[in-house]
Amino acid sequence: MRKLSKQTTKTLTAAALLTAAALTLTACGSDGGDSKKKVADVSVEPGSDKAATVIDQPFKKPDLVLTDTHGKKYDLREQTKGKPVLLYYGYTNCPDVCPLTMSNIAVAKKSLLQKKAVSKAELDKLQVVFVTTDPERDTSKELGKWLKAQDPEFIGLTGDFPTIQGSGRTVGINIEPSKKLKNGKIESMHGTQVIAFSPKSDAGYVVYNGKDATSKDYEQDLPKILKGQNP
Repeated sequence: MRKLSKQTTKTLTAAALLTAAALTLTACGSDGGDSKKKVADVSVEPGSDKAATVIDQPFKKPDLVLTDTHGKKYDLREQTKGKPVLLYYGYTNCPDVCPLTMSNIAVAKKSLLQKKAVSKAELDKLQVVFVTTDPERDTSKELGKWLKAQDPEFIGLTGDFPTIQGSGRTVGINIEPSKKLKNGKIESMHGTQVIAFSPKSDAGYVVYNGKDATSKDYEQDLPKILKGQNP
């Protein structure tokens, strides 16, 4: 499958993304930057410079109940109902894509406020949810400490791996159990998509590849996502 830059217009069905998810994985090591990567790009029609993929058959929000960074039960559907949501699956020991993705979103939020592109009240409605793919190491305490350095308002969730893995599949994100390599490093294979859910329908209708989307992309799109509009 040919590789495309993010300078494209992307409109796909949820079924297409679910099919691609079986191949769209990034291998992250617990340390070092030499981890091999396996990534499949979804072919789309060339067009504008949008980083977003707008899907014409949106995903249902995962029916997911996990534990937050305060050690309390967190029902994703119930507690984010009627709010704009950015959902990402990753882990705190990831050396590259995960911290970069969360940092990009945090930077975009700050920039929007500084430029007064949105009001604080509007931006406060945004729920950025980080679900760990490595729950054995990512306890509530570890998640809280890591996310606080990114943005104190980010929500971190942990729990049992089968539940997390199953919820990822429902939104086209493939997650594999962490593996210890012969050299002692921990490798985790997980999809790098960020999914935006509309406050109007609670459906996931926009997808970003965390490897490619920049802070500028999020800054450009968030004002519309906050309203449930297509970026």
